[in-house]
Amino acid sequence: MSLLPDRERAPDGDISPQEMVPSRKNVVLVDGVILNGPATDVKAGEKFVEDACRLIMEEVVLKATDINEKVCEWRPPEELKRLLDLELRDAGEPHHRLLQRCQDVIRYSVKTNHPRFFNQLYAGLDYYSLVARFMTEALNPSVYTYEVSPVFLLVEEAVLKKMIEFIGWKEGDGIFNPGGSVSNMYAMNLARYKYCPDIKEKGLSGLPRLILFTSAECHYSMKKSASFLGIGTENVCFVETDGRGKMIPEELEKHVQEAKKEGAAPFLVCATSGTTVLGAFDPLDEIADICERHGLWLHVDASWGGSALMSRKHRRLLQGIHRADSVAWNPHKMLMAGIQCCAFLVKDKSDLLKRCYSANASYLFQQDKFYDVSYDTGDKSIQCSRRPDAFKFWLAWKALGTLGLEERVNRALALSRYLVEEIKKREGFKLLMEPEYANICFWYIPPSLRQMEEGPEFWAKLHLVAPAIKERMMKKGSLMLGYQPHQGKVNFFRQVVISPQVSREDMDFLLDEIDLLGRDM
Repeated sequence: MSLLPDRERAPDGDISPQEMVPSRKNVVLVDGVILNGPATDVKAGEKFVEDACRLIMEEVVLKATDINEKVCEWRPPEELKRLLDLELRDAGEPHHRLLQRCQDVIRYSVKTNHPRFFNQLYAGLDYYSLVARFMTEALNPSVYTYEVSPVFLLVEEAVLKKMIEFIGWKEGDGIFNPGGSVSNMYAMNLARYKYCPDIKEKGLSGLPRLILFTSAECHYSMKKSASFLGIGTENVCFVETDGRGKMIPEELEKHVQEAKKEGAAPFLVCATSGTTVLGAFDPLDEIADICERHGLWLHVDASWGGSALMSRKHRRLLQGIHRADSVAWNPHKMLMAGIQCCAFLVKDKSDLLKRCYSANASYLFQQDKFYDVSYDTGDKSIQCSRRPDAFKFWLAWKALGTLGLEERVNRALALSRYLVEEIKKREGFKLLMEPEYANICFWYIPPSLRQMEEGPEFWAKLHLVAPAIKERMMKKGSLMLGYQPHQGKVNFFRQVVISPQVSREDMDFLLDEIDLLGRDM
């Protein structure tokens, strides 16, 4: 069978007509389709990748730390639809137009790498994890069997082992998955399986009313997981928290005893280490005592706060985490491994995770392979195709070392402390509370409200301030900062420090800019 002849490029760099037509010599047709030679223009594709990578380097990477660049180029949805020309057509577009599309996507996307992007629990650019992402996107692996993903399975094993050490377990198990929400769902389902192994095959029928307990400040994924797994949101008991947002152990004990008296079957407690809004850390040792007393699975959602384990100075925030049965920890947050990079870790080493989730697909997990099939770890996952997310964290860890990651955590919390002290000094700024992590929650009170008594009218007017300032900052593109109402408190700003590219000057700018944008309100 003949192959396509070597192709020559037209002088102007465009594809010549001859390149588009396969050789007719010994043409093989099946259903009217010519099968000779490749169906894609490899050289043109390589040139497009080269040009697009140059664009990414110039417009994303090199500008990532430039404070003179905008954080966002705000456009309302209908206008943005027109600017991007989102319609998909029958004919393809030439490469110069595709590159312009890429340029537009970069221009109108939020620059989460910008030093003044403070909107979420992730930010900044880690160059090593970025390179790892480029590599895995180019290699396009799926991490389920050693035969198709030997390197990335071994990388995942090494990273999980090290994370388990930092939790304080002597051994354990785990898997990387797409998000802390999924990790919490894994934990809920695994705890239920441990409580009642028959559920995997027999389903929900005949089970008692299962009930789980979590903080009133927990992540909303606990509610979603209970709904998704058929436990029911009414069977999620939200335990009262103190003024700092920490679960009150005495209230947990009371709720567990009440549930038992009502004939329900308690099976899980989910504590939180680093709540989303306030950054609170539940008292793990006291909660673990209750779980041991009642035979309950203890899961710790440390998606946000887990990275404090890397710091000898701040790991005390998670005192008692070694007593947990499972932990969720997201290196893509404080450690900047790039979204998504999320680990679900289990103290059990008896293959509980695999027994719970395995389906023994014979086309993937053959037991008579020529190598050690214990490395075919994909059956521990609810997914089939799975990204090699551990590699991003591994390469960054290799580059920075444990001490470098520790310094990243320490710097973020030191900058947070600086901002807190600056807020205290400035007129018109008021802390909700002293933070214990990187979440700094505060109000900006414009001059028009500073002499008003803090009654219903004051709070009603203050509630409108943060959203109005947020609109102004986004339309200006100067910074991005989150706000929310919470637990009866009117809208306030939540500042989160993560990126090592952030400086003291950026903290000063944040307060100056809020005052500039809000002083006329």
